[in-house]
Amino acid sequence: MTASSATGPQTPAETSPHVSDEVKTTTCYMCACRCGIKVHLADGRIRYIEGNKDHPVNRGVLCAKGSAGIMQHYSPARLSKPLLRVGPRGSGEFREIEWDEALQLATTWLSEVRSRDPKRLAFFTGRDQSQSLTGFWAQQFGTPNFAAHGGFCSVNMAAGGIYTIGGSFWEFGEPDWDRARYFMMFGVAEDHDSNPIKIGLSKLRANGAKFVSVNPVRTGYSATADEWIGIKPGTDGLFILAMVHELLKADRIDLDSLVRYTNAPWLVVRNPGGADDGLFARDGDGNPLCWDRTSGGAASAMQAEVSPVMVGDFTLPDGRKAVPVFQLLAERYLDPRYAPEAVAAECGVSAETIRRLAAELAHAAFEQEVVIEQPWTDWAGRRHERMIGRPVSFHAMRGISAHSNGFHTCRALHLLQMLLGAVDTPGSYRFEPPFPRPAPPGPKPAGKPGQVKPNTPMPGPPLGFVAGPEDLLVEADGSPVRIDKAYSWEAPVAAHGLMQMVITNAWKGDPYPIDVLFMYMANMGWNSAMNVPGTIRMLTDRDEATGEYKIPKIIYSDAFYSETVPYADLVLPDTTYLERWDCISLLDRPISNAHGAGDAIRQPVVQPDRDVRPFQEVVLDLGYRLGLPAFTTEDGQPRYPGGYPDYIVNHERSPGIGPLAGWRNADGSGQGKGAPNPDQLQRYIDNGCFWKHELPLEHQFFKHANRGYLEWAASVGFIPKAEPVVMQIWSEPLQKFRLAAQGHGPVQPPDAERRRIAEYFDPLPIWYAPFEHAAVESAAYPLRAVTQRPMAMYHSWGSQNAWLRQIHGHNKLHISRTLGEKLGIADEDWVVVTSHHGSIKVPVKLMDGVNEDTVWTWNAIGKRRGAWNLADDSPEFRKGFLLNHIISELLPPREDGYRYANADPVTGQAAWYDLRVRIEKAPAEAPVASGIGFPDMKQPKLPNRPGILRYGKSFRRSREAAE
Repeated sequence: MTASSATGPQTPAETSPHVSDEVKTTTCYMCACRCGIKVHLADGRIRYIEGNKDHPVNRGVLCAKGSAGIMQHYSPARLSKPLLRVGPRGSGEFREIEWDEALQLATTWLSEVRSRDPKRLAFFTGRDQSQSLTGFWAQQFGTPNFAAHGGFCSVNMAAGGIYTIGGSFWEFGEPDWDRARYFMMFGVAEDHDSNPIKIGLSKLRANGAKFVSVNPVRTGYSATADEWIGIKPGTDGLFILAMVHELLKADRIDLDSLVRYTNAPWLVVRNPGGADDGLFARDGDGNPLCWDRTSGGAASAMQAEVSPVMVGDFTLPDGRKAVPVFQLLAERYLDPRYAPEAVAAECGVSAETIRRLAAELAHAAFEQEVVIEQPWTDWAGRRHERMIGRPVSFHAMRGISAHSNGFHTCRALHLLQMLLGAVDTPGSYRFEPPFPRPAPPGPKPAGKPGQVKPNTPMPGPPLGFVAGPEDLLVEADGSPVRIDKAYSWEAPVAAHGLMQMVITNAWKGDPYPIDVLFMYMANMGWNSAMNVPGTIRMLTDRDEATGEYKIPKIIYSDAFYSETVPYADLVLPDTTYLERWDCISLLDRPISNAHGAGDAIRQPVVQPDRDVRPFQEVVLDLGYRLGLPAFTTEDGQPRYPGGYPDYIVNHERSPGIGPLAGWRNADGSGQGKGAPNPDQLQRYIDNGCFWKHELPLEHQFFKHANRGYLEWAASVGFIPKAEPVVMQIWSEPLQKFRLAAQGHGPVQPPDAERRRIAEYFDPLPIWYAPFEHAAVESAAYPLRAVTQRPMAMYHSWGSQNAWLRQIHGHNKLHISRTLGEKLGIADEDWVVVTSHHGSIKVPVKLMDGVNEDTVWTWNAIGKRRGAWNLADDSPEFRKGFLLNHIISELLPPREDGYRYANADPVTGQAAWYDLRVRIEKAPAEAPVASGIGFPDMKQPKLPNRPGILRYGKSFRRSREAAE
């Protein structure tokens, strides 16, 4: 019997279905990867999303998140109208209002703050990809209290790299996927940069390169590695320095690269107790000195033909003693405390493995060098006939960054790169324009006392890079200027701010109360909180004397009904990313790669069907209503009457430099720099919504010392001068802080901070146990707990997506089979997870690919019942959970009762991954929820939620009707 006779007549398969009647290009926003996409439209609705094959980021590859952008756009959680709170905070009781009323109310609140004390506005954004606008708006408003999500996510990695090699991993650098022979990846979960990494890993595999993953958890990328190193969380820096020890011991380093491109030959003054101890010896012009082998005396290390001595004790002409940086480096890391045998137990990696990996790195670097037959000219005018590279590439992300020792761990990894000569050479890590930049670069953060004045813009941006204590934002008594204490003695190098501390400090009134908390796309009431119960308590807590909320006014903008919306007083509904213009700018977080600079736009592919406005348009409107100079003409009119597209095209941060670098000048001839072009956005649309400048091959490598590249970078404003970027093994800015702690200089820390600054501001990379690990009893909390995000999710806005929820509807606590056997725990059992801060009850999954001392889970899955317009019986409510419930944003109190932020002492990076816990099998009674119980959230008016999702069927009906 045939299939057709058994089941009746069959409909022929439609091999070329009608998918769309229009296709528009734009840029994805389902994660921070910023892939190019083509959006297919049918009957005015989004039918299909595919990758743009011409786009330099993803080259047509698209992940599950990107494809599911349809469900993000049509989410039943979308807000549809401005909301004004009418019930208590957290009740979800709102009144729908019109935009005029909403903007007038926001303007009234904000103008009162600006006219009295601008810093009493705290403006913090989350996954905001237009920070060059929002940060500029904060500067114009006059508040130093601005930051985005970086303090949560990866500021250790960014600052650690920028202060060391003049660039960093991920957005400002990438592995040489085409030429690397050995690739080592540290702590990268699969949610970040997923499509480029997948493309890159496939190239490595095809080329026969070895891939080593150093990660406590073997999932995603790590599962494809040739070798997995299941390290203990928080010990990566010690592991790296043990490999440094082995390379130095075996004399397997690139001494020529160290001499040419780093400060290894620079002389460091040795004057214990003196004000110049640890600073570089300099000549009368400020040039650092080295000891010249040819002349037998001190000479400028910036001379092209100097022949520096790398070890030895020298007497300077003024009688001071000095030694080269390289000698200090060797003295430290050849110490037996960094030997593999000494660190193996702490790291959970055998001494034999550490020695072998170090040897493999050296073999790849020095025995498998890559040569490109391409002449190039260095900064001093010397012609090199070939480009010789060390084909060892590294990549790292949040796994090494989100620890209280993460800054120095990131610096240690860059030190390892420098010793191997594996920075911006063929086969190694490569800079992405606009990096490299001087280490550290400008600008300095604005907001010093005297720079914050009523109704006055600040003279510079609120975020920047400090070079010493004189650049801190502190009052005369040493207390912080900023509400998050960024750029204070508690977090001096806080290049991204401390978003995780704004609510805690505002609630405490430490260092002062605020009047308005203004947040965008930052789910601080749930997923983006260090601790959820504490954050909710602080958002709703009232002053006993006045009965008013301790945080008086909260304005929040989001596209969706997240867990944070009910705690806002005024809600400004945002669009989805497919309904607005956006700018992925070189002024912020571009789409460059190692081959050249790039930026992109988003264009509206559909118009909103709700009464919502893009947040960027709202920011510009508020800027005009408040009379901020950059957004208002001299005669009181809006400077950008055409809204955000007008701003993107016509705003200039400095002459010739605006948000977009492509097709500048009236005729579109300007690339990187030029006058505004009224047709610029159309040029981007015609090109697939991106611009890419391909560097000539002779400029693509050694960018830190390549004269052609440096001259071009200076011509388009990436760097101030076409001068070499010298990589910093010994960090003089850090030493300046240490000297201040020792009593030197005009700006010194309060006495209570001296020991902390002196200990952690070491000019060479150090390792120390994470603070929470050191503060709690290891016997009481023997396990380390980390979270990571799966490839199919990206924060809480992705895990409400109807399609993606089918992949990850709830999460489990993953533990090793060995640990499960030891504790009598099996798959699907429920356990109680306890930290020093609290307990939660969660389901368990046993696995092999996890460090035996580590437990972990996916983040962003658990939801609060009532949020995101999910059904009441959704698994995200019943089984999903967050470790945020048991993480504290504060460390245990010191002797005087003061509690530091649970963060890196240098940058203020949130130490998410320092959590210590114990687990115990839960009581036999069946649990009803995995997280801490909260009352159900009341919902405002939201779109209808379909009982069964049949999105594609409507298009079939439309087509059948048309036929």
